Amino acid sequence: MWSIIVHGGAKTIEQEDASANRAGCRAALEAGAEILKNGGSSIDAVEAAVRVFENDPTFNAGYGSALNIDGEVEMCAALMEGTSFNVGAVAVAKGVCNPISVAKAMLYEEPVLIAGDGARAFAAEAGVTLCHPDAMIPKPKRSAKEERGHDTVGCIALDERGRLATAVSTGGLEGAPIGRIGDSPQPGCGFYCDDNIGGVVFSGDGEQIARMILASRVMQALEDLSPDQAVEAALAHIERIGGEAGGIVLAPDGKFGWGHNSEDFAVAIASSVSPDPKVYLRKGEASHG
Repeated sequence: MWSIIVHGGAKTIEQEDASANRAGCRAALEAGAEILKNGGSSIDAVEAAVRVFENDPTFNAGYGSALNIDGEVEMCAALMEGTSFNVGAVAVAKGVCNPISVAKAMLYEEPVLIAGDGARAFAAEAGVTLCHPDAMIPKPKRSAKEERGHDTVGCIALDERGRLATAVSTGGLEGAPIGRIGDSPQPGCGFYCDDNIGGVVFSGDGEQIARMILASRVMQALEDLSPDQAVEAALAHIERIGGEAGGIVLAPDGKFGWGHNSEDFAVAIASSVSPDPKVYLRKGEASHG
């Protein structure tokens, strides 16, 4: 049995962007699902899915990243596996084409998180593709109207061996201070997974998600609640401080859960039980298979 769920961010999706968000989520899902169908690992599946998001300027990750106050791209990404609890994460990384691949290369290293110039140096040593920092800014450059905010991307996968993995990638907030780090690369805040409990990935107001350690709250709630209920309980906590978020969950039995208090939240799911992709732009929307 295998299962996979992806999200393209807790945000408002304008009508003219709906098709691009649907297509991007479907493409990311299919990239990960293809690996799982062929007996591949959840680690490889989540990396493949998130790389698709990072290469698509529709999403605030990789090539579609927000620009900081100096007009630069600083990216964060993380990958975790739920068997031995290894974590690889990078923060405020510049000049790497796919930060999730740097995070994957970090997975079995002793440090959990490496940032800034250190992240790029590690990527070079690991043989991950580098680029000029400006190459990550889409051409033509976005206008002020197209500012990027909460649309961090993420994926959770369960492979046929019962192993869970989570992955997250973000370009941060438009106009953010240099060096700003939100929840995304912090275990227990923006993501977590445990083969015996489940996996979770969040998107939204990074500072509020980190303050409320939302991922850890979901992991605790999964002991007693369904995946959907666990997400809703976490969202109630962030609402206490006025935060906006969306989260996806995958349980060890392959069951999905997701929810959001943002206007929209692009999500796609598939499994060995129901392999045809189901794509949504918000909770409660009819499936667009």
